[in-house]
Amino acid sequence: MKIDKSRETRKKSITVGFLYETTKDRFKLRSLNGENGFENIIKDKNLNRPGLALAGYLSLFTHDRVQMIGNTEVHYLQSLSPEQRSQAFGRIIGYTMPCIILTNGNRLADELMQAASAKNIPIFGTPFETTKISYFLADFLDDQFSPQVVLHGSLVDVYGVGVLLTGRSGIGKSEIALDLVERGHRLVADDVVMVTRKGEAILMGAGTDLVKHFMEIRGLGLLDVRSMFGIRAIRYQKRVEVIIELEEWKLDEEYTRTGLDDQIVTILDVEMPMVKLPIFPGKNVTVIAEVIALNYLLKHYGYDAAKEFAKRLEGMIGQKKKENRAINYFEHDFE
Repeated sequence: MKIDKSRETRKKSITVGFLYETTKDRFKLRSLNGENGFENIIKDKNLNRPGLALAGYLSLFTHDRVQMIGNTEVHYLQSLSPEQRSQAFGRIIGYTMPCIILTNGNRLADELMQAASAKNIPIFGTPFETTKISYFLADFLDDQFSPQVVLHGSLVDVYGVGVLLTGRSGIGKSEIALDLVERGHRLVADDVVMVTRKGEAILMGAGTDLVKHFMEIRGLGLLDVRSMFGIRAIRYQKRVEVIIELEEWKLDEEYTRTGLDDQIVTILDVEMPMVKLPIFPGKNVTVIAEVIALNYLLKHYGYDAAKEFAKRLEGMIGQKKKENRAINYFEHDFE
């Protein structure tokens, strides 16, 4: 499985209006000076607290980020005289910035609000504490500016493991996914899977607004999995944890038989375990996909069957024992 780097995409910017409309209910944001500056652009996923800038140190003031003003900054401004307060606040709004977010339910003096409006800088308020809203906003912005790639495959939640089925068009990915859904597992996306990197090493998969939980089965047509199997049969997002690449069985191809050599594929600079699964008519690929998910869980919790068998084999070789049957005496048990 090869991922073309040119297919990776990433948002370059979002508007302040998009940030507000998307998060106002979740983060309890409210606009304190109308819709001034809703067209302002956010290009950086990081946040900034302008404490030192208010005090006069502007050499490292990252003004192009979303500005967070909490209790410390508000109490500092309140400790100043009206003239000093206007001068301190004027220092930071003299720079171009996307918006200002007041935390802890704080308010600014009316003259400061008017000054920000005059500079077309929106000010939002939230009752959340600074650390809490910073965490929420940082996660939201990180998600918005994360790299994405569109993959051709089917993503299914199998025993809580995100299994991505890939392979050439027509090899049977959708049919296997449908069989897994019928066995009680949950479909995330079919045919078109949007994969987004969260943080440094987590890949999240989801469908698209158009396709959602529709599936195309050759010879049958389009199916709506949610309508047919119910809400229990779908998920809107799932972490991608295992890649299963389906390919036709080839007699001259060498396939792993011990599982000691892990195969890795890199997607969005994140390494993922991959199983190359040869298929042929009559092979129960659905059950094998379930076993792959269960084996991943065992490895995740510290048990690797291939390594355990290799350890036993080395022990037997070291002791130079002959291979005996597992039970030396059947104790009159003839079942």
